Amino acid sequence: MADDNNELFREALGQLGDVKPLARERRVALKKTQQAGLSLRARREAAIREEGLELNPLAGEFVDPVDPWDPLEFKRDGVQNGVYRNLRLGKYPVDARLDLHRHSVESARRAVFEFVRDCLEADVRCALITHGKGEGRKQPALLKSCVNAWLPQLNEVLAFHTAQKHHGGLGATYILLRKSERKRQDNLERHQRRR
Repeated sequence: MADDNNELFREALGQLGDVKPLARERRVALKKTQQAGLSLRARREAAIREEGLELNPLAGEFVDPVDPWDPLEFKRDGVQNGVYRNLRLGKYPVDARLDLHRHSVESARRAVFEFVRDCLEADVRCALITHGKGEGRKQPALLKSCVNAWLPQLNEVLAFHTAQKHHGGLGATYILLRKSERKRQDNLERHQRRR
């Protein structure tokens, strides 16, 4: 059928005589300039930066410096004093560990964010971040100061405190994480069965 239509079309053109295709002019002159390429690249880079900020909410252009010998401590409202005391004394089992030695600030920022996210997915309640004391450096306790600034920014972190000596002392920090929804349901069911 398609061949019949093509034949009919050719016959009709033959009856018209000398048929030439119409020349088409561009309606818009397209000129690629170097400036357009630069602005496109700038927009792409800005979008990548924005996406990175959305994925990792930890800000840290400037953090308050912490002395290498200062303990780190933080507790959200609602965390019971006994729970916080047990965390501080290292009585909870450490289910996950992150070592930030030899990390740059930016790679440490990414690592802390991903570590907390992974701990939540694995139902980890207590974890340990080893950041070092940072004494004798040009910028003393830089990673320790960053960890102190970043952890309160994460809603999943309920509390943190400098670790006990056998876990790293002033160069490490215990973190207490929020229960996952599944753990909450398990607790609720367990407590309802007792009644």
